[in-house]
Amino acid sequence: MQVVLVHGVPETCRVWDPLRNHLSTDDHVALSLPGFGCVMPDRFEPTMESYADWLLTELERIDEPVHLVGHDWGGYVSWVVGARHPDHVRSLSIVSAPHPGALRKVREAGDQEQAEASRYVEVFQQQPKAEDLLLGEDGSGSGLTRMFETSGLDPSLTDEYLACLTQPGAMTAALNWYRALRDEDVDDLPPIVVPTLYVWSTGDPALRRAAAEATAERVAGRYQFVVLEGVNHWIPEVAPEQLSLLLLDHLPSI
Repeated sequence: MQVVLVHGVPETCRVWDPLRNHLSTDDHVALSLPGFGCVMPDRFEPTMESYADWLLTELERIDEPVHLVGHDWGGYVSWVVGARHPDHVRSLSIVSAPHPGALRKVREAGDQEQAEASRYVEVFQQQPKAEDLLLGEDGSGSGLTRMFETSGLDPSLTDEYLACLTQPGAMTAALNWYRALRDEDVDDLPPIVVPTLYVWSTGDPALRRAAAEATAERVAGRYQFVVLEGVNHWIPEVAPEQLSLLLLDHLPSI
């Protein structure tokens, strides 16, 4: 059983440590997103197509279809690759991130709750000095620390994230995920046909219920939608045991 784990923004691959403790070393690969503590791929342009191509290239290194697990932006790009390349994906397990098409549909329908929740995305996309807002005047990541705290992530869990994202170029690599977001990049996504687990939490301030529930319309294969009550966006960090049990139950059943 080959499991590929893709973290979100602004996290690192260490977010998967609780789950990795349940897997043998040979059974899983935890990827670092481009620019996050790893060498940037040659001629890499920060577009959603390039992110999807990067993930597909990583999957092609493995000789068999994989169980693909992604959180946040790692989930977003996993939806894209899972839809377009089901021959490389045995199953999908997505944490927090709704299907891109469902999120777009909800926004275009004028859902005010999601519109308010997404305001920060516009700041990251349009503010040319968004890096400075998050890094602070001294480059220590003071703005990022406040963001973690206000979104419900215990400061004791963020030291490694801060160490990574305060490295030269790392914050830009993180914000480029938001800057690369264009609705037209996911216009032609086919339905998801592989078995899919989607875990969403009611306390997620950025990704609200309407898009989470609309995700079911985008999955043609076997689908399980699990709602964690009272849990915030940082599911792998704040509910690691619940998430690990859900994933470990889902993966062997495929």
